[in-house]
Formats: sequence, structure tokens, C-alpha cells
Amino acid sequence: MAYIINDDCIACGTCIDECPVEAISAGDIYMIDPEVCTDCGSCAGACPTEAITQA
Repeated sequence: MAYIINDDCIACGTCIDECPVEAISAGDIYMIDPEVCTDCGSCAGACPTEAITQA
């Protein structure tokens, strides 16, 4: 089960730096590619707004 980024995202970039498989893409609200995400949770632990949760 991949992680998702909700509307609480402030596009700070912290999660992109934490993702070991580069599954996160930048935008107004960042997106996680579920096909690439390995469900490691590194991004969720790093997110300052807790915008990343399991789908």
C-alpha cells in the first residue's frame, strides 16, 4: 500500500530528499507515484505538516 500526500502539503521539499526510490514529484501539492513507492514510510516521518499517510 503506497503513501499519499493530502492537501496539507506545503510543498517544502523535505519528502523528496527522504525518498530512496525517487517516487515523489514536485508541484503545488506533491505527488507520490504508487507504482514506484516501496512503502518505506521515510517521507511520512520527515513531513513537517503530517500531510503524508498510507493510502
